[in-house]
Amino acid sequence: MDPILYWNDVALEANRVSHTNGAGEQTGPTLSSRALAIVHLAMYDAYAGVRGNPHAPVNLSPYLPGLPKPQANASADAAVAMAAHTTLSLLFPSQKAFFDTKLAQADLSGDNLQDGYDYGRLVAQKILEKRQEDPSSSDANYTASLVPGAHRLDPDNLTQGFHAPFYGAESRCFAVTNRHELDAPPALDSDDYRQALRQVRGKGIAPDLMGTLPNDLEPRTPNETLIGVYWGYDGAAELGTPPRLYNQIVRKVAIARGNTVDQNARLFALVNVAMGDAGILAWDQKYIHDLWRPIVGIREGDRSLGPSGTGQSGELSENADPSWLPLGAPRSNAPTPTNNFTPNFPAYPSGHATFGAAALQMTRLFYGTTGCGSDNLFDGLTFVSEEFNGITTDSQGTVRPRHVRSFPDGLWQMIVENGLSRVYIGVHWMFDAFAVDSSGNPDPSQNIGGMPLGIKIAEDIFTNGLNLSVIGPRQPHY
Repeated sequence: MDPILYWNDVALEANRVSHTNGAGEQTGPTLSSRALAIVHLAMYDAYAGVRGNPHAPVNLSPYLPGLPKPQANASADAAVAMAAHTTLSLLFPSQKAFFDTKLAQADLSGDNLQDGYDYGRLVAQKILEKRQEDPSSSDANYTASLVPGAHRLDPDNLTQGFHAPFYGAESRCFAVTNRHELDAPPALDSDDYRQALRQVRGKGIAPDLMGTLPNDLEPRTPNETLIGVYWGYDGAAELGTPPRLYNQIVRKVAIARGNTVDQNARLFALVNVAMGDAGILAWDQKYIHDLWRPIVGIREGDRSLGPSGTGQSGELSENADPSWLPLGAPRSNAPTPTNNFTPNFPAYPSGHATFGAAALQMTRLFYGTTGCGSDNLFDGLTFVSEEFNGITTDSQGTVRPRHVRSFPDGLWQMIVENGLSRVYIGVHWMFDAFAVDSSGNPDPSQNIGGMPLGIKIAEDIFTNGLNLSVIGPRQPHY
């Protein structure tokens, strides 16, 4: 048994259950990415410490400085198990019985188990201590701006609140060496913004409103609808959040490549710490730029519309449709028929694009693929998203068919498609994911959107090492 893969699977199940059981533990993209980073860092340092922190053939140098050495011949499997069990039990207390069962089912045997358990518990406690000042995802004392262009509530889901408005600014980073920032999104009166608006207005519209589109807007195709939903995992019951999805993909690659335990310890720590920092830096940027979502930007796309409207003479702007609604983020497996929704945080940059690029670019770097462009890391493999597994239902209770998807251009194709998917469901502008060149292709060289932010996070950590970050909060946490 590979203890890293075993406990990674348990952690992903905890993510799924936490969005299903109503306990509200580590829910949403920020807290779920934080939780997975904590668990995998504890597993990594526990395993690496028992292995003696070798630098070759796999670099297992410690993440936390100053950790004590374990007892000689302590069990590595036991250390990983207890590091995972301890962190998971604190983060998801309602699931402790499940974690106890998985610890028993691991059926560990051999000498020096207790020494391994003791060391894993100690490492877990040290990792948890380092994150004890992290802010919550609460929106208490947050007030949304009413100026045109600022993010406000989804008018089709007015009770949604705001997710984690202070989390990014008030969190210390996990491993990056710089608090990476993005250039501002296109101005509302720019050609780039108008082009993105026209695109999402056609591609992202609700199915029952497609007949209202102007003739010069291109509607969404069935394949684009599939792509939009395929990459969802929008905190739905039985599915969890995007970091779970990207871990599932990395597992496919790691198993196909025949990774050693050493390799998996480092790979999954790198992937999940990159997503931990992606959650911090993307949410910091989101609330700095505070850009409205398409559902508000299109419905209020004329100066006469919205809470700060100034009056109209003549026709509405061609960029406005006060009745427009998106296909929406999939509210899968809802107990009763309901609406899809627009996520409850600002658009720019896309969290999906940032998480996906951070995780999958890190995986590309781990296997020696640098830069941007196609790779062979998914050759001969397929992936079934749990949004299309033949079991999950849509927001109206209809079971979606099982869909087996291949990616001939590898993880890079996934990075791009994952970013595009959010336009196809109408919850993001294209530039939330990436800027495009004159041919309409992604241009990650421009410092615009979640893709380049995620790539920068991955390259920073991979290049500078899996070390405790010295980058603190941008503003103090009270």
